[in-house]
Amino acid sequence: NVRKNLDFEPLSTTALILEDRPANLPAKPAEEAQKHRQQYEEMVVQAKKRELKEAQRRKKQLEERCKLEESIGNAVLTWNNEILPNWETMWCSRKVRDLWWQGIPPSVRGKVWSLAIGNELNITHELFDICLARAKERWRSFSTGNPTVSHEDADVGFSAADREASLELIKLDISRTFPNLCIFQQGGPYHDTLHSILGAYTCYRPDVGYVQGMSFIAAVLILNLDTADAFIAFSNLLNKPCQMAFFRVDHGLMLTYFAAFEVFFEENLPKLFAHFKKNNLTPDIYLIDW
Repeated sequence: NVRKNLDFEPLSTTALILEDRPANLPAKPAEEAQKHRQQYEEMVVQAKKRELKEAQRRKKQLEERCKLEESIGNAVLTWNNEILPNWETMWCSRKVRDLWWQGIPPSVRGKVWSLAIGNELNITHELFDICLARAKERWRSFSTGNPTVSHEDADVGFSAADREASLELIKLDISRTFPNLCIFQQGGPYHDTLHSILGAYTCYRPDVGYVQGMSFIAAVLILNLDTADAFIAFSNLLNKPCQMAFFRVDHGLMLTYFAAFEVFFEENLPKLFAHFKKNNLTPDIYLIDW
């Protein structure tokens, strides 16, 4: 309302430098006017430089994005037309290794992971449905009043059959799985899927049960595979000797892997290895979390 009553609109602050003083004030001395004009011209030059620099930055970003998109597009063609149809003969080639390290395009990532992990356990979609039905049955039995268990109870150890009781631990961990994404928590789009895969695995391998940390592995697979295929990949991945040693807490094998890790650690990062040794940081302190 105040602005509507004004007889003039104020100019930009930079333009005010070039304006003469109001008639009721003494005129600017010539030196001051010249100084202000120089200041204004300098500001214009700096502004143009900033605009040019910003334009160059945007152009570079656009070029890099186009280059990346072109690279991903070419990689997708290579994966689909050359590698995936001939996986058995090409999976161990240098070309596949180089493409893998460049990053597997999202559109083929699930297929590549499934082939790379394999299905030595010969798990079918029907078996997943059976295990999931078993998990749902156990969850219903827990809801009827059976006492819940804690991670401490699980660490003490259930019998091979009782490891199914670790199903109760799953719901405690799902909310802690990539919380910043907000997609695995209660009400999120992947909450039930993650819950189902972990539950089905617990019933598929009651000798292992659910172990804290499994949810992060399953969550990554869910983002790239259908539910049943994610379960197949998850079960086969955890069946590898290294993963099984840690999830079953096989102390003998764990020590073997710790020793092997230290050998590679010292060979590849000798200074950091020496620093860890000096401070008594042994692999058992940090590798389990990894």
